[in-house]
Amino acid sequence: MGEPSAVLVEETAGGAGVSSVLVRDKPARGLPAGLVRTARPRQWVKNGLVLAAPFAAGRLLSLRDSVQLTVVLVLFTACASAVYLINDARDADADRAHPVKRQRPVACGQVPVGAAYAAGALLAVAAPATAVVVCNADTAGLLAGYVVMQLAYCVWLKHMLVVDLVIVTTGFLMRAMAGGVALGIGLSRWFLITSGFCALFMVAAKRYSELVLVSGQSGEGGDIGATRALLGEYTSGYLRFVWQLAAGVGVLAYCLWAMETGGTASGLLPWRQLSMVPFILSVLRYAVFADAGSAGAPEDVLLRDRALVVIGLAWGALYVLAAVNR
Repeated sequence: MGEPSAVLVEETAGGAGVSSVLVRDKPARGLPAGLVRTARPRQWVKNGLVLAAPFAAGRLLSLRDSVQLTVVLVLFTACASAVYLINDARDADADRAHPVKRQRPVACGQVPVGAAYAAGALLAVAAPATAVVVCNADTAGLLAGYVVMQLAYCVWLKHMLVVDLVIVTTGFLMRAMAGGVALGIGLSRWFLITSGFCALFMVAAKRYSELVLVSGQSGEGGDIGATRALLGEYTSGYLRFVWQLAAGVGVLAYCLWAMETGGTASGLLPWRQLSMVPFILSVLRYAVFADAGSAGAPEDVLLRDRALVVIGLAWGALYVLAAVNR
């Protein structure tokens, strides 16, 4: 086995001088683990939105549909991982100068840049191609469109004010659409509006929290622009306006959707209308973290706040009852 290579990283400590830090690559046997880490397993929970449309349509009870959705979930995860791999390969040099990002597998040398590009390209091509065979052409087109859009974001669109928010939001909306497209479910206008604005709510709240955090650090010598390319171009007031507007529209759209489709002919309780209560509570609860500037990691907020978990389970139970008794 050959000797591991090394990467020389130069850091500036408070402007006082330059010190060199030697970061050694891990042995080649660490490559698979490094590729998995670069694919961001913690972010895979977002791809659960693929189940949103089938869940709303009550299509999760069929074994055939469940198998198909599992395949779509895996394919969407592959597309998202492809974007992370290519993004980290492209930003490797910049990440080596970042106090946190330099620990990423590509930046620290555990994963060679070429290997990250190759793995990302393979996943980006293989996932839509597989969708053509095991799903349908529409699903393949959606997956390919997602990859192209996200790569354009990494290279160019993340530097465009407001457009960056729209692109990230659209990525979440495409996740929510994927399951319905794969199963041939008609996506209602209320579903799309609710999904889109709730996604914008979380994206804007995340940016707002990042800005609040970095603004506090900037008084201690931090750099607002070091975290995200456009973060310093936004004001906290603007981002607060965006997430508050998005939350309001999302709640209104869900209520209109529930009122339009709620109720049953059998005289049972209007489960879908009742689901408005936990839905509104969940938005209000999440807004507490957004307002406090602590919604910078949505997956942590959603999974670690017990109240949100309980509210989410209550909403899910009511929605399942609505689907079963429709």
